[in-house]
Amino acid sequence: MASKKTLNAKNLEALGASHLSKLMIEITKGDVEAKRRLRLELAGAQGSGEVAKEIRKRLVTIARSQSFVEWDKIKKLVKDLEYQRNAIVNQVAKDNPKQALELMWRFVALANSVFERCDDGSGRTVEVFHAAVDDLGELAVAAKPEPKALANQAYNALIENNYGQYDYLIRSSTPALGAKGLEYLKKRLIALSKKTVPKPDPDNRKVVSWGSGGPGYADEYEERKRKSVVNLALQEIADAQGDVDAFIAQKSKETRTVPAVATEIAERLLTAGRIEEAWDAIDAVAEDRPGWIPFEWEQMRIEVLEALGRGEEAQDFRWSCFKRSLNAAHLRSYLKHLPDFDDMEAEDRAFVHVLQYPSFHQSLSFLVSWPSLDKAEELVLSRTDEFDGDHYEVLTPAAEALEANHPLASTLLRRSLIDFALLKGRSRRYGYAARHLQECANLAGSVDDFGSFESHEVYQSRLKSEYGRNSRFWGLVDD
Repeated sequence: MASKKTLNAKNLEALGASHLSKLMIEITKGDVEAKRRLRLELAGAQGSGEVAKEIRKRLVTIARSQSFVEWDKIKKLVKDLEYQRNAIVNQVAKDNPKQALELMWRFVALANSVFERCDDGSGRTVEVFHAAVDDLGELAVAAKPEPKALANQAYNALIENNYGQYDYLIRSSTPALGAKGLEYLKKRLIALSKKTVPKPDPDNRKVVSWGSGGPGYADEYEERKRKSVVNLALQEIADAQGDVDAFIAQKSKETRTVPAVATEIAERLLTAGRIEEAWDAIDAVAEDRPGWIPFEWEQMRIEVLEALGRGEEAQDFRWSCFKRSLNAAHLRSYLKHLPDFDDMEAEDRAFVHVLQYPSFHQSLSFLVSWPSLDKAEELVLSRTDEFDGDHYEVLTPAAEALEANHPLASTLLRRSLIDFALLKGRSRRYGYAARHLQECANLAGSVDDFGSFESHEVYQSRLKSEYGRNSRFWGLVDD
């Protein structure tokens, strides 16, 4: 049975309303955030209309604020914004969805002013506004605004989308906009696309940036912004209307050879059953193009080949993709499509390729994640001259995975991390290096034969000889 002193709702209720109210007043002294929440709760007891008034006042205050929010104060700002958003959805919307919709539009309209005075590299702030945009769609369905009026609001919002807060507005609003609203919004955007930003006289052009190509002008920025807004919005409307050709029309011929763009086009054509056209789209990208090729493009090419009934070509492509990138997903798919008992031979062939792959660290990462720890040990012992202790994100998990059954390989990887930290003087890594040295000591008794490699005692003695003056590192080792 719980103690009567346990902090829970039942025990607090036993204190009585009068005592609790005095306690709340005392606790919230000097706590602006807590007082604000209490006032909102009191307003809620008077009905959703009073809650809406409190929210509206708070939104006005946030909009007028000019103080810069440092990164360490972001959490508090996000909490305040989230509380206002939740109050709109959970309190106002229950009784008055139209009023809730109006408040949510006001809420999202805060975004530009908030981001102008906000240092948030974490992305938490924009996530609040993205959630609010999702709320807009649900509230609009409940409030049933006239589609044309909603389309006008969406149009104005998209033009003010300076920080990506409205990126998902069309998707969210589609159910409420309906066919009529989407078509009207599309016409407004097409009309905007035909306008150009007036170019001022050369002497009156406003410079907003400088770069290697010279000054950047405000009118040029506005023109690029207009084109981007129109292009992205028309793509989303095309998806909402199921119009593949309209989506493709927003992609220039030059960009259609970019893997990401070709993938988007091919995916939509394939979904629409236009398989031959999907092949033309995905095949517009040269398979041997230099630079990075995204997995999504490779996967879409395979899907189109399968849809065309060209299974053998799909298999050959899976294998070539695996050989190029060591992507485990391609190899698993390749093995899955092989006849019974052929997969083991193919897996062995794949391991031979992995062991000879130019990038040691990529090979090691593949073998550990596959997993094939015996092969990972073979790789480590045969290519020790290729270790780069700077790649702690690969070597550390590999060392941990190998330590149980392959202690020598695990030890060698940890030595690489230690050597790098000391050789390069990476003081921030000394703590990790000291821990790795202790782990090497722990593993030494499990190594049957160090072979041509130094024993732990010899290795540590050499470290003492070469870095004995590094008191910071050895102090951590002693601790």
